[in-house]
Amino acid sequence: MISHRIMSSALKKPRRGSAKAGPGHESPAEQSDLEAALDFQIRATGLLPPQREFRFHPTRKWRFDFVWEAQKLAVEVEGGTWSGGGRHVRGVGFAGDCEKYNAAALLGWRVLRFTGEMVNDGRALQAIEEALGC
Repeated sequence: MISHRIMSSALKKPRRGSAKAGPGHESPAEQSDLEAALDFQIRATGLLPPQREFRFHPTRKWRFDFVWEAQKLAVEVEGGTWSGGGRHVRGVGFAGDCEKYNAAALLGWRVLRFTGEMVNDGRALQAIEEALGC
């Protein structure tokens, strides 16, 4: 499990960056602070680095925030869940997410969704570790 010190560091100094571009994914131009914090936590624990901004659907432009392709595991960080201003909690955004996640399930993906609170308190990382069999 990641230490509180490492998690605090990740939250204070979010990393902006990009992953190597390749088949199925592109480098993110900029990631949210929550995505940066989770990315830092994943790397700090020594987990296999995920692919970022992975296009999983053959015809739609849908992307996952983090992907472990061999395990067909996807992670989405849902920002703005408590502020009421996030796209994911408004009608159209929520309906679009339902369509995206249902399509992913039909293609065999396991999708883990996390709020900012879950990233910040370590529950997101713990669930990822469990899903990867760590």
